[in-house]
Amino acid sequence: MLNKSVLILNQNYEPITVCNVKKAIILIYLGKAEIIERRPQWVHSVSFQLPLPSVIRLMVFVKVPRKKVLLNRKNLLIRDHFTCQYCGRRTHPLTIDHVIPRQYGGKDTWENLVVACLPCNNRKANRTPEQAGMKLINQPRRPNHFFYIQHFIGVKEESWRPYLFMS
Repeated sequence: MLNKSVLILNQNYEPITVCNVKKAIILIYLGKAEIIERRPQWVHSVSFQLPLPSVIRLMVFVKVPRKKVLLNRKNLLIRDHFTCQYCGRRTHPLTIDHVIPRQYGGKDTWENLVVACLPCNNRKANRTPEQAGMKLINQPRRPNHFFYIQHFIGVKEESWRPYLFMS
């Protein structure tokens, strides 16, 4: 029961990270956090009882360094929802395509890499989408810190959803 996960929000309700119930109870007891969402169970001691927290909010704003999402194949596939960014199909095998090819100075960046199915990647070849007469479904961009929490920590409870999918 004390090892269940609790979502920690900053004072402005922005998700920061996840901790276990034991750590959350300590923060609440010390007056550093308040319960925003609770579970039906209670934690009891001799002189103290507290609802089991699911989401807590810090009482003071904390400047938190953003977690950096690594640029790799797995994270690109997650960002693009395992969907070809040219035709919208979810077929396999999926490849990684440089929007601006390397020969034209294209770099390995979040903004220049997209997921593409094999036929679209072959059709585009070593050209820009404009040269190949192809259009991107979504403009590629660097994922924000919500991406990290949503996809790597995950939504462990339904009560977390409103706080993780606000943007």
